[in-house]
Amino acid sequence: MMSRHISQTSSADPDAVYRFAVDPRNLPRWASGLAQSEVRVIEGTLEVESPMGTVTVTFAPHNEYGVLDHDVALPSGDVVTNPLRVMSHPDGSEILFTVRQLDLTDEEFDRDCATVREDLERLVKLVENQS
Repeated sequence: MMSRHISQTSSADPDAVYRFAVDPRNLPRWASGLAQSEVRVIEGTLEVESPMGTVTVTFAPHNEYGVLDHDVALPSGDVVTNPLRVMSHPDGSEILFTVRQLDLTDEEFDRDCATVREDLERLVKLVENQS
């Protein structure tokens, strides 16, 4: 299984990026690969309509380290763990998402990586426009 690290820098403060990204109301605005409609919060778990169907998402507990790791339970019952971090960077912050190939073909993996890159670019624009 291959992994690919997708990163995007932002002039925004890491705390601002984290606060925006962790807010479930914002997921449909930036995470097109995950949420395509309003997020429902059910006992701390998020339920969203995604390109894969209805999925549940459980984020790491809120923390001061910028860790946004999240498990996505797919309609099949499989659970995919997605490492996501917001870190300090000399220019502001860096967002790092690790994409794992798992059972994907090379083409599907490349497509997933492109989607993540676009999502992170959208996240940066949204946060920077808020400032």
